[in-house]
Amino acid sequence: MPYTPAMPRTASRLARVIALMNQKGGVGKTTTSVNLAAAIAGAGRKTLIIDLDPQAHATLHLGLDASAPGASVYDVLTDPAADPKLALVEARDNLWAMPSETDLAAAESELSGVTGRFERLRSALARLREDPSAPDFEFVLMDCPPSLGLLTLSGLAAAREVIIPMQAHFLALQGVGKLLETVGMVRQRLNQNLSVGGIILCMHDAQTTHTREVVDDLEGFFDAARDQDVPWRFARVYQPPVRRNIKLAECPSFGQTIFDYAPWAPGALDYQKLGEALVREWDTMNEARDESPSLSDAEIRVLSGSMGVDARRAERSA
Repeated sequence: MPYTPAMPRTASRLARVIALMNQKGGVGKTTTSVNLAAAIAGAGRKTLIIDLDPQAHATLHLGLDASAPGASVYDVLTDPAADPKLALVEARDNLWAMPSETDLAAAESELSGVTGRFERLRSALARLREDPSAPDFEFVLMDCPPSLGLLTLSGLAAAREVIIPMQAHFLALQGVGKLLETVGMVRQRLNQNLSVGGIILCMHDAQTTHTREVVDDLEGFFDAARDQDVPWRFARVYQPPVRRNIKLAECPSFGQTIFDYAPWAPGALDYQKLGEALVREWDTMNEARDESPSLSDAEIRVLSGSMGVDARRAERSA
């Protein structure tokens, strides 16, 4: 059954701003960004997906024309006076996009040496939040390119948390350590509020011994970090993993999400459950904030993370 929140969202709450990143291509990052955003929007939450990749795959996945006239994320990054609301496109019910375009590749060189270049996207999101005529987004998902440049750093500077889509392969596991080092660096230099929400397993085959070993290693790594002062202290491996499913590979060529194209497919069911998990997690954090308004953001994250850790331990011991 779809998740029903215990209480309605109030306008005073912050948005849950998530950067989806992996420096390795072909791991399901854009597929996850688009279909997770669609799942959250399908749960009735106003959601924005920002396409920070010059390849514009998330834009195309939603059936939008990356070459169409009009503002895009490129304008928001290169012109601090640009109205970010003009770059919004309503793609589905409760789902808006800030599309990419091929010119976005030039943003790296155009902004080289510009003071405050990494903060421009964060500033644009703040202006959207303050604009009473803009949609009141509750979730913002950013599809970051598979490289550590200005575009990814802009996403990380604007985000409150990072989610890493990946395959349960040994080499991918090795790359997670580098990704976490990057998040730690960004938290020190650009965004002290940044944390790691966790990992979403894509193209998953739970039947192989190798897959199970990689998942066990990931969960063991996160469990060992619970008492450390690191951005991934309360990260987790989200459930369920997204099963390997040809329909997920087919739907972008039609400009459709998996819910448009094959809502009965295993991939649609998996992303729906993941979306519900993120919404439930966010509602839990907001309930804690409402009950104790004096709590800081860091304390709220710790409280939410602690509850998540306790629940997972209970599931394992059951």
